[in-house]
Amino acid sequence: MNDNLIDKSFVKNPGNSDGILNGRAFKFGDNISTDLIAPGRYFHLRSNLPELAKHVLEDADPQFAEKVKMGDIVVAGKNFGLGSSREHAPTIMKLAGVGAVLADSFARIFFRNSINIGLPVLVCDTSSIDQGDSLKIDLKSGIIKNISKNTEIKFNPLPDVMIKILSDGGLVEHITKNKGFNL
Repeated sequence: MNDNLIDKSFVKNPGNSDGILNGRAFKFGDNISTDLIAPGRYFHLRSNLPELAKHVLEDADPQFAEKVKMGDIVVAGKNFGLGSSREHAPTIMKLAGVGAVLADSFARIFFRNSINIGLPVLVCDTSSIDQGDSLKIDLKSGIIKNISKNTEIKFNPLPDVMIKILSDGGLVEHITKNKGFNL
């Protein structure tokens, strides 16, 4: 994707250097494909990502783009992001305001693309999270607090270097800011 096509004012970073994320859960099922995230019928909008973001996940939830607020969290089951390697799929999720994606498992390419653009994706057991639950994620400690249910879910904590990349807004921004990797 040509990075110059993204209006940087739309790419807001929901995270921060302390690795704490807060948001409301939007629950989806298994096998959410990149075509469900970025519907193919809007392929012509791939050079206008803010416009494409208005259609994010609309085939899975037609009102998602209207309901999502900055920092909200997409929660899914198995194999999130399967299908083509559309790198604009995680980008438009981030543009729409998604602060993180939690799933039982991810398609490999979607996972890599998400980290590269600064969207936290975490593998964890999502079965106890319901639509609308209020979540607090600590990327450093590996704990998701479900504020609505007063429960905790554990995941593998992210290494400091990954938190730096995410808090910088993605790999390109991290390299630009640090004139290389800041490991």
